[in-house]
Amino acid sequence: MTAAMTPKDTTMNQADLGALIAPVCAIARKAGEKILEIYGTDFAVRAKADASPVTDADEAAERIILAELARITPDITIVSEEAAAHKMPDAGLRCFWAVDPLDGTKEFIKRNDEFTVNIALIIDRRPVLGVMNVPALGLTYSAAGAGTAMCQEGDAPARPIAARAAPAEGVVVISSRSHKTDAELERFLSDLNVKARIVCGSALKFCKVASGEADLYPRFGPCSEWDTAAGQAILEAAGGSVTTPDGGAFLYGKPGFLNANFIARGKA
Repeated sequence: MTAAMTPKDTTMNQADLGALIAPVCAIARKAGEKILEIYGTDFAVRAKADASPVTDADEAAERIILAELARITPDITIVSEEAAAHKMPDAGLRCFWAVDPLDGTKEFIKRNDEFTVNIALIIDRRPVLGVMNVPALGLTYSAAGAGTAMCQEGDAPARPIAARAAPAEGVVVISSRSHKTDAELERFLSDLNVKARIVCGSALKFCKVASGEADLYPRFGPCSEWDTAAGQAILEAAGGSVTTPDGGAFLYGKPGFLNANFIARGKA
């Protein structure tokens, strides 16, 4: 099926994408199991060149994901956080995997369980498939197109999830646990009817909006495409949206695979 796909071929149909969900979920869970093995140990924390933290769990999970994705789709480029720290792929790719093997390393270090494994397929600058495993919580979120967003708890059957419309009594806003709340975010929220504010680590915030537990996730500050791609695919499949603050399309394959500000919302 998809193994024959080349980087220049961006014509995957819905059946092709749907066929990838199960194997990619299995890969994410396998990486998550390795992360949990290390989570229970007295692991070391090192600093990367940009001063962000990295652990053996980040690197072990990435090795699993890179090998398994190369096996099932050998002709599709993989852009993954730890590998990109050593050699950044060229921007402008039309088809690539965006991988964060351990999103929320700070949450992993704090042992608060809010860390994820993120795998997404980008075609023509948009995330068309996303899988997010939350190892410590035993959850796997997945999607490959409108109406396909699912959540699986452990070995139970996957259940559909859907974003909700903003309640009349006010929105629930979710924001980062490990990044400072800044003046730009406060200005954005000052014009809204906010019922409650919650914090959460990692890309799990996207899934909280996708499952109707929150309504709005505004992000003001830089992050990388592998941080957001899986979450965007899941949220959009659940009926939500991810846009630039002015409502423009939030696209991928940018120079350095860097994101600017975005607004993730539930159902309009």
